[in-house]
Amino acid sequence: MKIAVIGAGLMGRAAVYDFANNQDVEQIGVFDINQKLASEIAEKYGYGKAKAGVLDASDSEAATEILKDYDAAISCVTYKYNPGLTKAAIAAKCHLVDLGGNNDTVRTQLEMNDEAVKAGVVVVPDCGLAPGMVAVLAADGVSKCDEVRSLKIRVGGLPQSPRPPLNYMMVFSAEGLINEYWEPCVILEDGRKKEVNPMTAVELLEFDGIGRLEAFYTSGGTSTLPDTYAGKIDFLDYKTIRYPGHCEKFKPMLDIGLASRQPLEVDGRMVEPRSVLKAVLDHNLSYNDLDMVLVRVTVEGIKDGEDKTIVYEIVDRQDAKTGLTAMMRMTSFPAAIVTWMAAAGHITKFGCNPQEIVVKPELFITQLKKRNINLVITE
Repeated sequence: MKIAVIGAGLMGRAAVYDFANNQDVEQIGVFDINQKLASEIAEKYGYGKAKAGVLDASDSEAATEILKDYDAAISCVTYKYNPGLTKAAIAAKCHLVDLGGNNDTVRTQLEMNDEAVKAGVVVVPDCGLAPGMVAVLAADGVSKCDEVRSLKIRVGGLPQSPRPPLNYMMVFSAEGLINEYWEPCVILEDGRKKEVNPMTAVELLEFDGIGRLEAFYTSGGTSTLPDTYAGKIDFLDYKTIRYPGHCEKFKPMLDIGLASRQPLEVDGRMVEPRSVLKAVLDHNLSYNDLDMVLVRVTVEGIKDGEDKTIVYEIVDRQDAKTGLTAMMRMTSFPAAIVTWMAAAGHITKFGCNPQEIVVKPELFITQLKKRNINLVITE
């Protein structure tokens, strides 16, 4: 099979690495607006399977022409380009998976379902870590219960050795982090969708070998799950894991308006507060220290008349041998798995659909373990 990787940033290069190590993938196209970067990533991570090309992800017509030569593609660029890339994939009759990150964007893509069905194309948005992999784990847990009372998802990307004052470092884009901390969060309560404020409802939790942590509401992690399970699950929520005290220190910066896009006059120039915050985060929190990703999905319900609890837990640490960070592995590998599943015919439902509906959890989990992602399931 031939796979196109759109975007040669951190997540794109991890996707190239994954496909290069997949014996079913014969050729990888690495496309970026920066030809030099695309060539470097194809050479470094493609193991002889990859070739580089130039693509401005905002150019839907150019994307269509490129994707006609591929069985499937993965979008590793920022979410604003995904609707255009979805149109391009449908026109090219090429399956598409993306890393998502914005609920409004995903809704726009899902509205293209009829066109994708007619084209015989599989489009699965919002893949990756969270939103992403956790939705498939959630679907697996739900399938093992006759009735589900609660589904709680806890995920965090953290430095292995925290540095004060925020005990955090940038493990993905600053824009994505600010969105998670700023936008409304969707949960299920009494089986109905409900919006709650981000960076609220702080709770304490522990992971073996790591110790005490905190978790709080952030946006985007539930993705399409509230729509899929409305009326079927009493309670569903998503919280981001951080070291204790992070929320208390970070939230006031947003409360005074540092995430606002409304420009302010500073020394005679109009400046967007969010752009300043992004620059400060990138400049001061880009340590390049070793990172780790923590995942805990807890499903509580009833099976055969008895209470049942299923816990899915992952502690993934940076791979020093390959140079891939834990966040790169845990974001790109799950999306690459879904891309491979689409190209290989393991996803049989055409159209634009959420992964909890179309991805087979058993096969997906098997593929995670093949990539040395240590998923522990306790029932």
